Amino acid sequence: MSLGVDRVCVIIARTRHKMVQVELDEAVHRGAQFIELRLDYMAKAVDFKRLLSHRKCPWIATLRRHTDGGRWKGTEEERRMIIRQAIVSGFDWIDLETDVADEIRRFRDVKRIVSYHNFAETPEDLEAIYEKMAKQDADVFKIVTMAQHPKDCIRVLNIIKNAKKPTVGHCMGEMGLPSRILSLRYGAPFVYSAFNKERSIAPGLPSFEEVRRYFKVDQINADTKVYGVLGDPVSQSYSPALHNLMFRQTGINALYLPFRVPRGELDDSLQAFNAIPVEGYSVTIPHKEAAANLAVNVDPRVKETSAANTLVKRADGYHAFNTDYEAALEGLSRNMPVEEGRRKQIKECGAMILGSGGAARAVAHALHRAGATPMIIVGRSLDKAEKIASEVQGKAIEWAARHNQNTEIIVNCTPIGMH
Repeated sequence: MSLGVDRVCVIIARTRHKMVQVELDEAVHRGAQFIELRLDYMAKAVDFKRLLSHRKCPWIATLRRHTDGGRWKGTEEERRMIIRQAIVSGFDWIDLETDVADEIRRFRDVKRIVSYHNFAETPEDLEAIYEKMAKQDADVFKIVTMAQHPKDCIRVLNIIKNAKKPTVGHCMGEMGLPSRILSLRYGAPFVYSAFNKERSIAPGLPSFEEVRRYFKVDQINADTKVYGVLGDPVSQSYSPALHNLMFRQTGINALYLPFRVPRGELDDSLQAFNAIPVEGYSVTIPHKEAAANLAVNVDPRVKETSAANTLVKRADGYHAFNTDYEAALEGLSRNMPVEEGRRKQIKECGAMILGSGGAARAVAHALHRAGATPMIIVGRSLDKAEKIASEVQGKAIEWAARHNQNTEIIVNCTPIGMH
């Protein structure tokens, strides 16, 4: 079924008509070809004639209640009256919640999205909810829930995959971002994005620029291979921008996504992601040591440091690698100061490492192998810092004492700056 719309629906949500008009024109100027107007954000009565004079592409009218994540402050009777006005005024699409869809009839050629939103959780009976929705009069169904665990994303994606009618859907929050983009791979006709991300329309909603620039949504299909970065937090990572650009420039049909996985949930989450499947991962805080432990095969650097920053899925399981080791040495060696025409060497310097996790362990081993002395490990957990120090013939100090040390090299291996 051809819906005749772009793969990215751009949401505009402003309180004043003037700002809505400005963003409508600018969105089209930037390439938007499908727009949702959140009428529930409007501070005054909607002037449909004034708004529709700016229509240059298909529009969705949405008037969301508070219980569904919206900002409508009036009565339900008033809301339904405005919805009917939007339908007859000239909008191309209307979004109707599943509990009211049967009470508002189809009008002419206005297409209908029947939607379900849950901002608290991904309910256990989500599949039953969708099965009931599927009997309603809709051109597109929409399922949106809050992700409490990475496995919730897979449940929503499977509903889209098995749907008999076009279905869009995703999980909200940082944990749900992969499901937004992957829904296109599973058959969703389009995804949602924000024209103005600062409007706080929904948790984890990416901007129009992010979706178009970083995830090449126009090229995602069932054959697109999936890779990603595992971490918590992970939204600050530049890895998706870098890797997706490389895939685009080299002509590889692949997608690289940020997977937020809470500490202690790595093994369970990887098993869930096997359903996608994900071919390989970059690994960051706090999972580097856990990644090393679950691999069936590890490279020499992983054996030495007990930490992995790369997992590759192969027939016999995950193979683990550590590139932090060489990267730290190379980066430092190239940037050591030049004194009297000669570049200083790592072995001539002392080093202080801030942190006591997997990245700190890899860098500590690398600098120890390069001959840095003394080696000082600083951590909020003194026990963990002492363990790393014992492995590299260094000493551990408490976090509060870090300012009293005098070393030429300082390496930050903490989460500071990642939030």
